[in-house]
Amino acid sequence: MQNWKKAVICGSVGAGAILFFTGRRSVGTALAAGGLAVLASEYPERFEAIWDNAPEYLSRGTQIFATLQKIGERFAEAAEERGAAAWDEIREYSR
Repeated sequence: MQNWKKAVICGSVGAGAILFFTGRRSVGTALAAGGLAVLASEYPERFEAIWDNAPEYLSRGTQIFATLQKIGERFAEAAEERGAAAWDEIREYSR
């Protein structure tokens, strides 16, 4: 791949991600899609393989997010219990 194509791809995907996360979602999405289109034109067979395996990738992603959600809930529950125990300890100490 030529250097200018690498620069276009990296720049547009990077700028698109920054714009997306700073609140300019439509512009960021369009810019990132343009960069990915250039990348897809360079490697069409790889993108076809990704497209064919998309359901499997989505399933794995869903499993990962569900696991992360459970971990987050456990952390929140543990923090709540510690907070309540600390509050009780403070109240007993101040008596």
